[in-house]
Amino acid sequence: MKGKKRFAATVLALMLSVGALSACSSGNNKNTDPGSTNKPGTDAPSDAKDTITALLPPVSPKYQENFKQMEQDFNKLYPNLTLKIEPASWEDMTQKLDTQVNAGSPPDLAFIGSDGISKYAQMGMLLDIKDLVTPEMVKDYYPAPLEYMKNGDGLYGLPAYMEVHSIGGNKEFLEEAGINWKKVQQEGWTYEEFREAIKKGVVQKNGATSRYGFVFATAGVASKDYLSILAKNAGMPSPFTKDLKYAYTNKNYLEVLKAIRQMIDDGSMPKELSSVDAGKRWNMFLTGQTMITGKGLAVFENLANMNNAKLDANDGSAVKDSIKVEYIALPVPSFAGQEPVSHAVVDGYVAFRGKKDPSDEHKANIVKAAYFLASGQVAATTNNDLFAAHITESARKAAEGMESNRNPDNIAAVEKMLEHAAPARPDIPVELGAKAIKIENEVVIPKLQALLAGEIKPEDMYEAVKKAAIDAFGADGVVQE
Repeated sequence: MKGKKRFAATVLALMLSVGALSACSSGNNKNTDPGSTNKPGTDAPSDAKDTITALLPPVSPKYQENFKQMEQDFNKLYPNLTLKIEPASWEDMTQKLDTQVNAGSPPDLAFIGSDGISKYAQMGMLLDIKDLVTPEMVKDYYPAPLEYMKNGDGLYGLPAYMEVHSIGGNKEFLEEAGINWKKVQQEGWTYEEFREAIKKGVVQKNGATSRYGFVFATAGVASKDYLSILAKNAGMPSPFTKDLKYAYTNKNYLEVLKAIRQMIDDGSMPKELSSVDAGKRWNMFLTGQTMITGKGLAVFENLANMNNAKLDANDGSAVKDSIKVEYIALPVPSFAGQEPVSHAVVDGYVAFRGKKDPSDEHKANIVKAAYFLASGQVAATTNNDLFAAHITESARKAAEGMESNRNPDNIAAVEKMLEHAAPARPDIPVELGAKAIKIENEVVIPKLQALLAGEIKPEDMYEAVKKAAIDAFGADGVVQE
């Protein structure tokens, strides 16, 4: 219970109370039992056969190994219902989902980030479940995470976890460089302090760099993460200000772009950074080619621990040429005198509808499947594998007997970062969110790749983003400084 209170204390400061969130569930919904097979608004149970489809990536290291068990357990709970899971890799998850959405036949559930909700809501392909979730489902959740699954008045899914995108260091290398990582975990650091620290982490051998101070994945599925995570720590916690002006025309955005080039130009990061994808950056970390890596999640500590165990056992499946690593969770530095703001990661099971509106009974069954996956034993197993905090009471209870070798310093560090987590922004209209995503895909990501490759200057990218923003939102719809 102590863990729940501590986690709740951090997130409650960010969001609404339980009472406000309970409004998500219809007061007229007589289906008060999360495990009931009643139709919403009726007392009569239904035993009609139905199949719920779900498109799911490898959420945790062992997640996809449990798919058959998940399907069997769901059918045991609801004998008339079938949960059909389609696996996807992280790399092809978006392409698979978009293909199915564009064909008008998306899965009933897909595991995506809450930041993708506006994209599919704009297309009219999401299912609003605010009147379908029961009060018991809502009550099971800690308040903050559920807010991220909202857009406007709608609730479009159930979250699986709330974590933060951070960075992570090799304990041995950090201490060799004289970095007081425990202090950084609790007090944070400025960009200037961070830049000096990663310089100390660089190792040269025979005129070549054998270890970099910092490596961040910037290619493939991670192409948009680097800049958005840094921008949050430069006074731009969201692409939009509270008065709904596009934020990335702020002068601090240019300062972040300059910093990205500085860290490459002074040799702290590789010149080939634009080609480093998520797999390569993790390989570089495990093989001792970088002191600090990003982005990081709590699960990275578990991944490092598992590789360490393979090395101890002389297991040939350990990463080739890897070394034993003690992973240390670290906050992202802050820029331009701004307060630190952690990039909250709330991913979960988002509900979709096809071109034809599903029946009321099928909608209710979709919610049952979403809640089954996002709570209780399934969530406990997944989050324990992720080293992620439990965000439902049912998952916390189910996890009480599960073992974990998580570093207590990392637990405290993540809790501190959660205190600074960027709040949910369900107030951003769908059409504005969709325009921001368009700018991100068509301007920000391509220009960032060019900046990383040294093909353009920070000022060039800033002006390109500013022009695109004014074209999309008008001069009065962007931050002007």
